[in-house]
Amino acid sequence: MKHKITFQFISEPADVNFGGKVHGGVVMKWIDQTAYTCARNWAENYCVTVYVGGIRFYQPISIGQVIKVEATVLLTGNSSIHIAVDVYSRFFEEDNFTKKTHCVIVFVAVDEQGKPKKVKSWIPRTEREQQLENYATKLKELRMQITEEMKPFFNQEL
Repeated sequence: MKHKITFQFISEPADVNFGGKVHGGVVMKWIDQTAYTCARNWAENYCVTVYVGGIRFYQPISIGQVIKVEATVLLTGNSSIHIAVDVYSRFFEEDNFTKKTHCVIVFVAVDEQGKPKKVKSWIPRTEREQQLENYATKLKELRMQITEEMKPFFNQEL
């Protein structure tokens, strides 16, 4: 399944923040690594991150927990790949993972000169995959609206 990937590992003491939990920046690194691997598998080519949005931290993650990071292709464009990433954790004594973080990352496949390169189309096969593609499409439309509203502030000194 080139459209989905899962990483599992243990959170380490070096991941700690001042509150004694896993640092949000560390979680963001896990998200980027897993999503990049998913995008790279799908594109069969080098990809660059162009957007990370809607990151939502539901609950803190404790040091020493088992971490599961799942990345799934939601939507493709000409050269873009929209990927949902969910981060889960559990203590070793527990059987079930709890969702801790969610976000969507957009990558663009690029050639050796850094120019966008066409990717194969993602075609949802299940009702759930179609729902996720609709979700990604709606997020894309919202991003375009925000970009349009923010244009007067781009490249201006604050």
